[in-house]
Amino acid sequence: MKIEILCTGDEILTGKTVNTNYSHIARRLADTGLDVHWGTTVGDDRASLLQAFRQAGDRADAVIVNGGLGPTVDDLSQEVAAEACGVPLVLSDYWMERMTQSYARRGRVMPANNKKQAMLPANAEFIDNPIGTACGFAVTIGRARFLFTPGVPREMRRMLDEQVIPRLLALGGIRGVTKLKRFHTFGIGESRADEMLSGIEAFKQEGGIKLGFQAHYPQLETKLAVRGADEADLQRQLAPVEAEVRKRLGNFIIAEDEQTLEGVIMGKLREAGQTLSIVESFTGGNIAARLAPLVGAEAVFKRGVITREVSGETSPEDAAASAANLKAESGSSHALAVLMQLDEGADRPEFGATICIGIADDRGRVSRQARLIGGRDWVRVGAAELGLDCLRRHLLGLPVDERIDFERRDPPPSA
Repeated sequence: MKIEILCTGDEILTGKTVNTNYSHIARRLADTGLDVHWGTTVGDDRASLLQAFRQAGDRADAVIVNGGLGPTVDDLSQEVAAEACGVPLVLSDYWMERMTQSYARRGRVMPANNKKQAMLPANAEFIDNPIGTACGFAVTIGRARFLFTPGVPREMRRMLDEQVIPRLLALGGIRGVTKLKRFHTFGIGESRADEMLSGIEAFKQEGGIKLGFQAHYPQLETKLAVRGADEADLQRQLAPVEAEVRKRLGNFIIAEDEQTLEGVIMGKLREAGQTLSIVESFTGGNIAARLAPLVGAEAVFKRGVITREVSGETSPEDAAASAANLKAESGSSHALAVLMQLDEGADRPEFGATICIGIADDRGRVSRQARLIGGRDWVRVGAAELGLDCLRRHLLGLPVDERIDFERRDPPPSA
């Protein structure tokens, strides 16, 4: 089955907004074994949209249209879809009532222009949006089935998984259910992860499970895609492979599926009734910014101290002492210090930095040192991730000094 993804919006076409929706849709389709053959971006222009719909309808079997379902005059997807089908727009009383009730629950009156979102091409198949005011719909244009989704990322993502992909699988005659298992790692690159997982029979051709990687520094996502007859079949296939992946990737796994590194840390601290304070330099508060918004953080995260990079030489022992001092001052059960000493010439596009990490709790202190080389953002993000990972490891009883692929062995230049 040939699928096209068609994204709409002047902001997308001109590059003012990065089109992350396209990449997400394409990845999710690939994860479920669906092939994307074309990707098209069209601005908010009626004639251009109509031409794009007709061209896609001539060459694809299915088209996912993203965007253009809002209440404003430049949202044209419903109108152009109706024109391409040769049918009028009709009011969906059901969706109109849903929107009205949604506004009423929030103590607001629905603006009159939202009625536009309930106008759908006659005889269109309704696609529910459980968390927004722009419903989706499906129509046939030419030879292709068009499925329309809103541009709001969280709405699109939920509709894609719950409603669009199942429709596409049915359209392609693909039976069964699918699942994507994800492992998030820090400290290893794609080639090393691939080598660590080599030889697993399930990943070989016709082995039943598709292995894939997606690198987004500083993390690597390892994905296992599987299709089965039902949920029990999926579990039967995945269970032994998941166990083997956990064994081989070991301590580098920082989270799984929807988990995050900071969420794992917060969950472990909350579970034990423990608290945390942080001092970080050069990271711009990146670590605190990842922890503070989490649910329940107000009961765990006691203090965040942000400083500039360390002047003069620093050491892992200095970081551990800083953590111990902050623990005592804040009264928290745990403290993390991530201190960074930049090499001379740090104003260059690429430079080096020595990162010293210290952790203090009621059992004592642990510390670690590493060197990172790269641009400012690369070093800053890497240092924050390394600090959080060391804390995760310490909380889980794992070694904090296990070497990662991003470290450099070269010593800092002498003054």
